[in-house]
Amino acid sequence: MRRTCTSPRWKKYDYTSDNLYFITTVVKNRIPCFGDLHNGKMILNEFGKIVEGQWLWLAENFPYIKIREFVIMPDHFHGIIEINRTQGKKQGCAKIKPLYDLVGAFKMTSSKKIHESGFESFIWQRSFHDRVIRNEYEYFSIAKYIEQNPEVACRNISESSESFPSSL
Repeated sequence: MRRTCTSPRWKKYDYTSDNLYFITTVVKNRIPCFGDLHNGKMILNEFGKIVEGQWLWLAENFPYIKIREFVIMPDHFHGIIEINRTQGKKQGCAKIKPLYDLVGAFKMTSSKKIHESGFESFIWQRSFHDRVIRNEYEYFSIAKYIEQNPEVACRNISESSESFPSSL
């Protein structure tokens, strides 16, 4: 029996709308390939730097978007992206790509560059999580979550390793 996947996107929402969007995308099988956490900071390796470069590339190539807070973790990515159609029209953009096409371009170009750098089996997990940021409180909460993500992850790793007996 063939499984059908439902889209996590709102069916009647226009994903080209002027708004802030929080996105998360994950490496398939959660392989930690973008770098390491050290003392509450994320230290990017070559592949993590590629992901960072391709995220910033979006704003260079699509003048109607603005990159806000983002963090690259060992096996996933969080970012806030702003779509501003007025800015796009000022820059002469006839068509505004929806959020899912922008994230698709990010994932495709970062995958291609990672493959070219020697990690030929790299794959992002299918799709991505998004949230339309509805107000200023939500924006600041999500921005804080992104900013603190490496530190919290280090703390969680430390706490979970302390709970295992050393005789294992």
